[in-house]
Amino acid sequence: MKELLLYIAKNLVDDPDAVTVTEVDKESETVLELRVAENDMGKVIGRQGRIAKEIRTLVKSVAMRTGKKVSVEIVD
Repeated sequence: MKELLLYIAKNLVDDPDAVTVTEVDKESETVLELRVAENDMGKVIGRQGRIAKEIRTLVKSVAMRTGKKVSVEIVD
């Protein structure tokens, strides 16, 4: 999942070197924390959060196929 999120985010932003994903294991799920450059935050979130919502949908659907629970958080 981490690689998928990295791939998607790096292709959306102007500064792909600033993209990082941290994997945090919680009780019943894995949380992927996405960090991008401050200038690229709007590109990852999109208008009214549409792009962020679609990123979360893609990652969750791939995770469900493997039987895992994964969520994505976009961190400042």
